[in-house]
Amino acid sequence: MLLILLVIITFFSIRYGAVSISLEEIFSSCRKFFTEPESMDLTERIFMEIRLPRAILCIFVGASLAVGGTLLQALFRNPIVEPGLIGTSCGAAFGAALYFALGATFGFSVGKWTLPLAACLGALLSTSLVFFLSQSRNSGKSSIVALLLTGIAINALFLSGVGFLSYIARDPQARSIVFWNLGTLSGANWTSVLIVGISTVGTILISLRYAKHLNALMIGEEEAQFLGVNIKSLKWKVLLINVIMVAVATAFVGVISFVGLIVPHLLRIINGSDNRFLIRNSAILGGILLCVADLISRMVLRPAELPIGIVTSVVGVPIFIFLLQRKNYFF
Repeated sequence: MLLILLVIITFFSIRYGAVSISLEEIFSSCRKFFTEPESMDLTERIFMEIRLPRAILCIFVGASLAVGGTLLQALFRNPIVEPGLIGTSCGAAFGAALYFALGATFGFSVGKWTLPLAACLGALLSTSLVFFLSQSRNSGKSSIVALLLTGIAINALFLSGVGFLSYIARDPQARSIVFWNLGTLSGANWTSVLIVGISTVGTILISLRYAKHLNALMIGEEEAQFLGVNIKSLKWKVLLINVIMVAVATAFVGVISFVGLIVPHLLRIINGSDNRFLIRNSAILGGILLCVADLISRMVLRPAELPIGIVTSVVGVPIFIFLLQRKNYFF
């Protein structure tokens, strides 16, 4: 059912936007792309070089963010955790912004693989800081409240760093940094689809190997240890998987919040908390949600485009507040 819905939403996403593309133009552009690409007209080139890679990238990014949220919520056993709240997204944005600023200063060129690597390093640094600083000195464990409060502080720190880099960067680099803060898919191309696709598919397949371990962890850390789960190793592996999938996606589309929060919660309402179900279906529903948000961002101010991070935040904030009230985190 979700796969069918994903196909339908993707179909609307590739057809509509600033320029509407007919079915005939879609078929002709696909045919000419493989047979006679030099004969493609403007609309056909828009479809093959902009609209189609954008839709595919949107699916991969949505899957990465949603599965990243599922992994973290299972790891910390709470449905209000997502990559953005523990510093992963802001750290990735800071790493990318730092690369742009240093590239402008020292004359480095932005490569296909170095930009995601810089984002991954920034995300790893920020997530590690949140994880270590939120640990109790006595038990060595992280409570959810300490994790969220530490995440807020680290997010503020790295956002300040992004703001400083935007201030000192030259105009083209400053615009690129702003791109990260707002979140947009306007820069999608086949290269970004390839890189994000490899990252997304690879990390999701690896994360499925740890679904049973995460199910055992939901019972409790002591109970999971009795079942043979290495808690410390599992935490670091899941955090590393989350950092890679979220950081690489963020490196190409910027900071997109709340997808990792909304999707796992909706799936739990549908079919419980089995992580084998959640990981598989989070990838699909995450792609659906982000495709819908992207379609809205392109249609609301047509022919102009609204940053997709704004759309996901408008939807995500009310749901986040609802979860906080439901779990009694307001005192």
